[in-house]
Amino acid sequence: MGHSHSHDDVHVEVGTLAKRILFGFLAVLAVLTLAGLIWLWPTQAEIADGIHHVETPAGIVDTTGTITAVEESCEGQFDPDVGTLQCLVFTVDIEGGPDAGRQADVQVTGPPTQAGLRVGDQIDITRIETPDGPLYSYKSIDRTPVFIALGLLFVAAVLAVARWKGLFALLGLVVAGGVLIGFIIPGILLGKPGIAVALVGSTAIMFVVLYLAHGISTRTSTALAGTMLGLAVTAGLGALSVEAARLTGFADETEMDLQQLAGGINFQELLIAAIIIGGLGVLNDTTITQSSAVFELRAAAPHLTRREIFASGMRIGRDHIASTIYTIVFAYAGSALVVIMLVYFTTDDVLGTLNQELFASEIVRTLGSSIGLILSVPLTTAIAALTVGPARVEGVAPARAALPGE
Repeated sequence: MGHSHSHDDVHVEVGTLAKRILFGFLAVLAVLTLAGLIWLWPTQAEIADGIHHVETPAGIVDTTGTITAVEESCEGQFDPDVGTLQCLVFTVDIEGGPDAGRQADVQVTGPPTQAGLRVGDQIDITRIETPDGPLYSYKSIDRTPVFIALGLLFVAAVLAVARWKGLFALLGLVVAGGVLIGFIIPGILLGKPGIAVALVGSTAIMFVVLYLAHGISTRTSTALAGTMLGLAVTAGLGALSVEAARLTGFADETEMDLQQLAGGINFQELLIAAIIIGGLGVLNDTTITQSSAVFELRAAAPHLTRREIFASGMRIGRDHIASTIYTIVFAYAGSALVVIMLVYFTTDDVLGTLNQELFASEIVRTLGSSIGLILSVPLTTAIAALTVGPARVEGVAPARAALPGE
């Protein structure tokens, strides 16, 4: 087999035939993805006709205000046995709506009393018109400044550590968010095929994110091919698991509320779409690491056969899998800690509790994404090992770049 040198993958020879097959596969996939985007992309007319915002009832206005005084208890609302405040009354400067510039008392009960609200905090409030005059109720605290501060800190950390790579990664993140918000979510809400929408959207995201963050090269293309195969495995396994477990997609009241607003959604497909999208980030990380490892191995050890390169790459991959599994499991455990704690209060046995859809759907989601991730390691490693050039014979000069017609 002839060989050619990639300008992007310095010091690593790439098999010409393997490279053609790789880029041919990705070209076909890109065309299919573009066709899928054109076919499934929701139009403005479809969105306007199919997605209706919940209207605020007459006489109710949401606005903001700043706390100017705090009364630390309400009559009849302090429980001395508990020893915690059950009610607070805020004096608030109203900043919008019909009463802008005036003050109002806002009574707060329950968990918000433990949030540490103090004078100077800006809160979201709701004005309710009543026969006795307007009544204001607490809605939430305005956390926008915190979001902005954390967002700026995140961007600064990425740019400080990763520099240009970080900048391109952030641009890829913006594109991914655009595809998610502009295509995947409205497409599923409008009742379009959920699995197809998730696969097409995820594929488009990976094309942009990988090439933008890591550059257009054979190395990146190898990772992209492995990602696509891992994505296909995740989607197929997710569909089979949802069917085998007889999951409905209705885990709690949230899905019930969504059904009232968007009755055309197939909630089983929505669950499968969640499995596909949930594995994207870690899948991308794994495949690019494996591809880079194989190319670096070939550069460092040009005498190794492709089989030996694959074996060495898999040794790296096994370490990566071991650490990534912990990442996935503990990320879920942290996000679902409150739900998991409820298990301690049930009278059912553990298996009986896990069989409830609330838990079962998360188990299927986590394991489905994890299996797709695990299988992407040997798939990406194999593609990369086949793509890099064969071993150089000891004592023979490195093969020159193939000339046209050779």
